[in-house]
Amino acid sequence: MISFDNVGFRYGVGPEILRDVSVTIEAGSFHFLTGPSGAGKSTLLNLMHLGLRPTRGFLSVLGQDVGTLSRRRAPALRRQIGMVFQDFRLLDHISVFDNVALPLRLDGGREREIRRDVTEILQWVGLGDTLKACPRALSGGEQQRVAIARAVVARPGVLLADEPTGSVDEVIGQRIIRLFEELHRLGTAVVIATHNQGLIDRFPHALLELTEGHLVRQPAGALRR
Repeated sequence: MISFDNVGFRYGVGPEILRDVSVTIEAGSFHFLTGPSGAGKSTLLNLMHLGLRPTRGFLSVLGQDVGTLSRRRAPALRRQIGMVFQDFRLLDHISVFDNVALPLRLDGGREREIRRDVTEILQWVGLGDTLKACPRALSGGEQQRVAIARAVVARPGVLLADEPTGSVDEVIGQRIIRLFEELHRLGTAVVIATHNQGLIDRFPHALLELTEGHLVRQPAGALRR
């Protein structure tokens, strides 16, 4: 699904944030991505989501060489990747329902099927009574769950999540991870960046650990700090 080969990345002329990253995210895999603040977790996810391009090395996303991918083709490819951002990136001028429906409408879905799918996913994340609400009227945790619903409603081939449980309590956090696991069982590759060691311990999936710009891959159940 996603393959890094000796990838490096820097902003402008600054030092490299990522160094010699080589890893493959296989179809249907599930990884936690961890590391200290400033290690480059969000940068790595943005590379996977085509928001950034490598400074050097080779990156392939869904079979496409990112180095030769045209800007015209990038949005269509990006729509095949679900992304949950730390800052939610919801549109405040439209309802919760319309925010979640946006990926389906961009793909030309039928309105009756969109209503069914959006209603179902909002109920799953515990927000079935907020369809007509404005995002800014919701709490931070509720907005985060709307962002998660929007990312997964189209059942993307790849789901990337940047601290998706950071604004919710433990119960909702575990429910969110179980939703991601359900998508994983249906074939979606999942990568979750998190500082939550409790979640990593409770849900034993393979671990990607960033340290000083380098990426170390550990199997599920490996001894963790």
